[in-house]
Amino acid sequence: MSRRRAAVKRDVLADSRYGDKVVTKFINSIMLDGKKSLAESIFYGAMDLIKEKSGEEGYETFKKAIENIKPALEVKSRRIGGATYQVPVEVRPVRQQALALRWLTTYTRNRKEYTMVERLANELIAASNSEGATIKKKEDTYKMAEANRAFAHYKW
Repeated sequence: MSRRRAAVKRDVLADSRYGDKVVTKFINSIMLDGKKSLAESIFYGAMDLIKEKSGEEGYETFKKAIENIKPALEVKSRRIGGATYQVPVEVRPVRQQALALRWLTTYTRNRKEYTMVERLANELIAASNSEGATIKKKEDTYKMAEANRAFAHYKW
């Protein structure tokens, strides 16, 4: 008999400026050492910088970037008869969002701009235009899933 972890359902409050739960989740993923007000100022500063640079609304650019980053396929390891196969599987919507936010945070931190506000703004603009490191990560994940398509019959 297998035991599964019980799914913990946490309700996330919408952020104060945009009223969106995804924004709150992203601010929480940016946050380091519990400094939420700093993470909020980074995010909102990036939204203002996007509006200044591109002329588009920062929030709309954020939503478009998240949609562009969300992966459709990923690979999961399955052990079958002594061998381990990378089996391509479809990504559930909740996991798509989580992966998109995680990748965006990771690749924003790895950029070379001077401040985090500039890094975030530039990565969001790049992702909304389907370019940048986060989009490359999504494409690499998709290519790996396509390369292992021969093992798709192992998914369950």
